[in-house]
Amino acid sequence: MPANPESALPIRLNVDDSDSPSDVVDALFLGRFATGEQPYSHSSSLDRVKAGATLLPPHASVLRSARDDDRSATLAEGDGWTLLASRWKHGADVTVTATSPELAARILGQATDGAQDEPEPQPDNVTMGFWYVSPRRGPYRTTRQITAGSWDEIRPNYTAPVADAMDRLMKVTPDDIAGRLLLLHGPPGTGKTSALRTLARSWRDWCQVDCVLDPERLFNDVGYLMDIAIGEDDGSAKGRWRLLLLEDCDELIRGEARHTAGQALSRLLNLTDGLLGQGRNVLVGVTTNEDLERLHPAVVRPGRCLARIEVGPLTRRESVSWLGTEEGVGREGSSLAELYALRRGTGPASVPKQDAGADAGLYL
Repeated sequence: MPANPESALPIRLNVDDSDSPSDVVDALFLGRFATGEQPYSHSSSLDRVKAGATLLPPHASVLRSARDDDRSATLAEGDGWTLLASRWKHGADVTVTATSPELAARILGQATDGAQDEPEPQPDNVTMGFWYVSPRRGPYRTTRQITAGSWDEIRPNYTAPVADAMDRLMKVTPDDIAGRLLLLHGPPGTGKTSALRTLARSWRDWCQVDCVLDPERLFNDVGYLMDIAIGEDDGSAKGRWRLLLLEDCDELIRGEARHTAGQALSRLLNLTDGLLGQGRNVLVGVTTNEDLERLHPAVVRPGRCLARIEVGPLTRRESVSWLGTEEGVGREGSSLAELYALRRGTGPASVPKQDAGADAGLYL
């Protein structure tokens, strides 16, 4: 093994004042893998790391250590292996290269054993994942605890037909799953996102819910899609289902989607009931502001949807009951966002209800 990792680099490394010490550490780590001296690599991402965790196996020799404003990087080695531990604000990435896959897996396990920090679960909290493409790390998933009301608490926020449909959805178990697509559609401000948060809480014993922050990129980037759909995480590896949430995907699933979105719609449908989704416990939840009549027929065909719910405003009677007064309630009722605005005294008084028309969503 070379005495210094930089001697193994097969390329010339040019460093200027735009590079940080952490960037140099990253480059040094790749040397032995690039030359084939250590041709096997194993890595792991930890969402939350205990404060005292070193992310190093026993008897590791530290070669470099760098700390930037938002990241620290440690390069270490041992007999036949090299390790890079990158720590962020809460999480970390640990990668090991080694002379054999068994050695890489063993060293990675020793480095990360006991390092994951699990927050104390709260009765009204649920863990939700968030996927996005990071400029520095590519497709990346992070998690956070979100507050979600119980279904009994938020049920009065929905008009009677919607609440009845949601009653059945909240009680779904893996044995009840037929279609793989969950579609919530309706005007903005009617509580679609709130319902999904509560759904994550209701299903948390058997389903991990992940929100895709850049859905327009997901179905146009095959590598990103494969990372999410095929890649194993702790939940799916244990047989848990996953629900991928795609919010406000109007352009993807409306009637003319095949023309405007290219292959994106086809890939979405392939994930729900095509070859891509075979053998994967994956559900896809989509929210849209489009009317059902404007959605692509392939999306809403019978058998594809686990649930297809139009989330509309409350009737006038329901709105008055929710608010406790008739003041400010429209003749046809009000959306949930309008009712909360009226309760706070911040309703859109400058936009008369009868004149709002298609622009009513601008303030929601």
